Amino acid sequence: MPCPSKSDDLVFFVNGRKVIERNVDPEVTLLTFLRKNLRLTGTKYACGRGGCGACTVMVSKYDPVLAKIRHFSVTACLVPICSLYGNAVTTVEGVGSINTRLHPVQERIAKSHGTQCGFCTPGMVMSMYTLLRNHPQPSEEQLTEALGGNLCRCTGYRPILASGRTFCVICTELFAEDEFQPLDPTQELIFPPELLRMAEKPEKQTLTFHGERVTWISPGTLKDLLELKAKHPEAPLILGNTSLGPAMKSQGHFHPILLSAARISELSVVSKTSEGLIIGAGCSLAQVKDILAERVSELPEEKTQTYRALLKQLKSLAGQQIWNMASLGGHIISRHCYSDLNPILAVGNTTLNLISVEGARQMPLNERFLAGLASADLKPEEILESVYVPHSHAWEFVSAFRQAQCQQNALADVNAGMRVLLKEGTGTIEDLSISYGGAGAVTVSAQKSCQRLIGRPWDELMLEEACRLLLEEVSLPGWAPGGKVEFKRTLVVSFFFKFYLEVLQELKKLAKFMPVSGLDSHHYPEIPDGFLSALEDFPITGPQGVQRYQSVDSHQSLQDPVGRPIMHLSGLKHATGEAIFCDDIPTVDRELFMVLVTSTRAHAKIISIDSSEALELPGVVDVITAEDIPGTNGAEDDKLMAVDEVLCVGHIICAVVAETNVQAKSAIEKIKITYEDIEPVIFTINDAIKHNSFLCPEKKLEQGNIEEAFEKVDQIVEGEVHVGGQEHFYMETQRVLVIPKAEDKELDIYVSTQDPSHVQKTVSSTLSIPINRITCHVKRVGGGFGGKVGRPAVFGAIAAVGAIKTGRPIRLVLDREDDMLITGGRHPLFGKYKVGFMNNGRIKALDIECFINGGCMLDDSEQVTEFLILKLENAYKIRNLRFRGRACMTNLPSNTAFRGFGFPQGTLITESCITAVAAKCGLLPEKIREKNMYKTVDKTIYKQAFSPETLIRCWNECLDKSSFHSRRMQVEEFNKKNYWKKKGIAIVPMKFSVGFAATSYHQAAALVHIYTDGSVLVTHGGNELGQGIHTKMLQVASRELKIPMSSMHICETSTAMVPNTIATAASIGSDVNGRAVQNACQILLKRLEPIIKKNPEGTWEDWIEAAFEQRISLSATGYFRGYKAFMDWEKGEGDPFPYYVYGAASSEVEIDCLTGAHKKIRTDIIMDACCSLNPAIDIGQVEGSFIQGMGLYTTEELKYSPEGVLYSRGPDEYKIPTITDIPEEFNVSLLPSSQTPLTIYSSKGLGESGMFLGSSVFFAITDAVAAACRERDIAEDFTVKSPATPEWIRMACADRFTEMIPRDDPRTFKPWSIPIA
Repeated sequence: MPCPSKSDDLVFFVNGRKVIERNVDPEVTLLTFLRKNLRLTGTKYACGRGGCGACTVMVSKYDPVLAKIRHFSVTACLVPICSLYGNAVTTVEGVGSINTRLHPVQERIAKSHGTQCGFCTPGMVMSMYTLLRNHPQPSEEQLTEALGGNLCRCTGYRPILASGRTFCVICTELFAEDEFQPLDPTQELIFPPELLRMAEKPEKQTLTFHGERVTWISPGTLKDLLELKAKHPEAPLILGNTSLGPAMKSQGHFHPILLSAARISELSVVSKTSEGLIIGAGCSLAQVKDILAERVSELPEEKTQTYRALLKQLKSLAGQQIWNMASLGGHIISRHCYSDLNPILAVGNTTLNLISVEGARQMPLNERFLAGLASADLKPEEILESVYVPHSHAWEFVSAFRQAQCQQNALADVNAGMRVLLKEGTGTIEDLSISYGGAGAVTVSAQKSCQRLIGRPWDELMLEEACRLLLEEVSLPGWAPGGKVEFKRTLVVSFFFKFYLEVLQELKKLAKFMPVSGLDSHHYPEIPDGFLSALEDFPITGPQGVQRYQSVDSHQSLQDPVGRPIMHLSGLKHATGEAIFCDDIPTVDRELFMVLVTSTRAHAKIISIDSSEALELPGVVDVITAEDIPGTNGAEDDKLMAVDEVLCVGHIICAVVAETNVQAKSAIEKIKITYEDIEPVIFTINDAIKHNSFLCPEKKLEQGNIEEAFEKVDQIVEGEVHVGGQEHFYMETQRVLVIPKAEDKELDIYVSTQDPSHVQKTVSSTLSIPINRITCHVKRVGGGFGGKVGRPAVFGAIAAVGAIKTGRPIRLVLDREDDMLITGGRHPLFGKYKVGFMNNGRIKALDIECFINGGCMLDDSEQVTEFLILKLENAYKIRNLRFRGRACMTNLPSNTAFRGFGFPQGTLITESCITAVAAKCGLLPEKIREKNMYKTVDKTIYKQAFSPETLIRCWNECLDKSSFHSRRMQVEEFNKKNYWKKKGIAIVPMKFSVGFAATSYHQAAALVHIYTDGSVLVTHGGNELGQGIHTKMLQVASRELKIPMSSMHICETSTAMVPNTIATAASIGSDVNGRAVQNACQILLKRLEPIIKKNPEGTWEDWIEAAFEQRISLSATGYFRGYKAFMDWEKGEGDPFPYYVYGAASSEVEIDCLTGAHKKIRTDIIMDACCSLNPAIDIGQVEGSFIQGMGLYTTEELKYSPEGVLYSRGPDEYKIPTITDIPEEFNVSLLPSSQTPLTIYSSKGLGESGMFLGSSVFFAITDAVAAACRERDIAEDFTVKSPATPEWIRMACADRFTEMIPRDDPRTFKPWSIPIA
């Protein structure tokens, strides 16, 4: 146990101010300290594992080895507060403020429209700010690298990069660069002189910090560290905390003593010798990168083979913040099976220099060390002092390979280090070394295979034999953790083939430039020209592009902001961290923290809940169960908390309330729940169909005579489509603060939701108190995407029960892991189609049956099924149709609303039919699309009339702007010349219906007050989710009242100001609330008319003063009754949607057939926005939804265990697109000059429509795969699987390597994960 002696003082600086902590707890992170102790809430909590960058801050410290100050970005959630002794921390608040002075980084990201919800913005600002502190004029590569560890779910990254480029290169159209203040490096915060003095004369004494459970010991000398390690051999050494931190948080690892090596300068020493490089184990990976780059520039190429291979892996390993924190020693000693560096260090004959009080010794970093064998490991009292990496030699070739779910900031599925030494002047193998990461529980060395290949010539026969040997030696069982077994086996040999080609290429160069007696380039096998592209890796690049929109009419008043690219109202506050989100609200007096307890079984009876041990823990106040609910426990089939039975892993059973978050989390471990499993347990759609397990009746639409049509067609194709689910991954997790008032059972609820009225009603029924006692407040939401429509009501109600029972305020903030486990996401889909068509490509009949995985409760599954069926036809006029849909009931968390609401999954089936027809007819997919598209005014399958004129304009404009036909020819030309790389290109049209299919859901209200000083307060029923609704509402009010936006303000959305609101969803938030605001303003202006007529030359303030004197009401409620919308499912007809948004997108990609990697070369989007209220915001919505859709169709993959446990519960396992996943050229145009009289100022809602356009990337990938399959004579497969992950791409491009891998009989083992679609 830690000793209770007195702790030393922890001294560091935050934003230029000295912090002295006398009783610091080693378990506290910098993020917690900043937010809770210093109330600096600009630094956000989003994942808690260093994977998203929302908590990025800058740390500055004096480097005694280099004698200079280093500035580096870190993720505050992983930084133990105790590690900051003698350091200076800069947070977003220290960079600039709207109240004092904005920093150019903050100003430019806001004015470039690089913020939407704003939750990720402070992290983005800090990453860029740190870059500029080190490089005032960075290169584009440095900018992309700096932002590689920051995730954004809203913007699509393009405008964020555009703001950063203003410091290096200008390229944009949505803002004027001359508006920006210049960057002046002399105005930055100085490094505190006190810390400089401390660093120059460092304290050698050991610092000790005692916490309740953990003691942190930070010695000042290497000698002291070694003595401490001898005294506490079990205590781990801690530096960056990038490995230990996540293990302690997510895996429950606990260490009572931690030894910090942060102050030991000897561990950061770098020595260059004539034979190699000695790198201190304490050097960060960022320092290692710089050291290696410098050495590569100094030495001849033959000596730097290993260094180049390491550099290649470092560029894609994690993000900048992790490079800055993780140490080389920590990376090596952790021996993660997925380590990118250890395989190269192992083949590069690296030596580990170990040290202890007993003395120093050397140990090879070889397969025995990596396997963790006791005979080849560190002794408990030893530490790693440095790492010796020798130079490579002439005729020695070293290469590195990795393949991950996405290009950057993702753990590798498989990586490899390979080294061969050939006998000089010949192609004979003298030495060979191959190591793989990700291909087993540890880094695997193929020692036996390498031994057997020594003496063999470097030729095709050797390649065949090597592949056979490697597959025998590097064997993965079918049940291997991480899954993807056949893919990983294929990569084992695909990587070796790449290495084989690379070495051949180098030998050719040697023969050409270094003629040696007997050496002849013809001596080696020829590399076919079509194989050469296999040698090139896809470069990491940032996007370029053009955004086009129609300028406002030249006659429009300069004061009228409608149609102009106005900056987001909160943009500057987002950038300074001054925008307040739900969990940024200061702690309330007597506040308690709530943590939820969820089921660990998928389908079971609850036999008992024993909370006695939990209640005895210090700080624990109560355990809330269903029995504490005074009113109704949700609906009969959708309970807030489980009673008697759990229906999925993650089902909420009870909740602990305690004085602190830490105490509540400790208590949930002590709650003992006894279960009795119930059969059947259903996870997959197939199982649900077998068990007839459905949530609601079938939905069906039909037109024409489908059976008769199938008899008259030339050809029929049948196929299947599987679309995986999608996690919302809003940056701000679900959170709520419930404050009970002293009288009348009143409650104030601050909640991150898209539907505060739903929260209000649910809390009312749960507590059995009238709705009028409950006020829900929404200032802003850190992303929603549908995930904050229904679920926040559950959390609000449970927290409210806790608040009423304890009589104290309750704060509930979900960790990312719990949020992903509990809340559900987009419905996975399984679809079957049968399509009949003529040989010319005309489709005569289409029959589609879809099943969605709804999870264990109804939620929105019935409406999603309806919308799916209504929208399935997309842009195509097919005379004979039958669409059927069912929502399956399974033992998974219930899936819910998600941007696009069924359209992105369903329409993938329709478009897959098109590509199948094209393949069968031998025609191009775009020709089939064009042939079957709506051409004239017509009616949909549900008999709603519309004109496709704008759809056709979007399609033609997209073909034209993207130069589609000429690029199609270039793609075909490229594919003829390249065997291992293939390009694909696709264009998809879109007819997206906006709104809810019910009139009552289209109503909206607003309240506008004019105060006697002329200022205006606008309140409406929409919620600010990042989509800029508040900005647009003030644009509307400004036009109507004819006063500038600067005279207006929106405070928040509150159920006390505007009651009975509808969810901000279905893309119509700005439409309907804009109409309500317009109505309120027109009422007020009507009242002011007599006064204005009387004094036409007066000012606005004069008129308002006169109105007050004349007792004219300066407050008005605006109301919009809503668009008419209805659907009669009995008849299969109706007018369910107010209007359509049309669009088209073209994308071009290139795939690597050997690894499954792909790069997005170009995307062009044409979107029909009619007359955009704000083109900057609308283009942001289009780009953001497109990138989110692209994620759905390419990288975002949810993995479930055979027991129904979600594996992918954080950014490490679930990969949303990063800044390097954006198309290299990304062009967005809003279609000019289109009108619709229905909506406010002829604008359209664009929140969701771009989502489906991301499928253009999917179909470009399948186009490239189809080209590979045709060349390999592989039969057409009409089973479509989304997402198109590297695994799917690689295995679809079957070749001799996929043929040679062993295959397992699935009946002989239990798989690691199961497909739920």
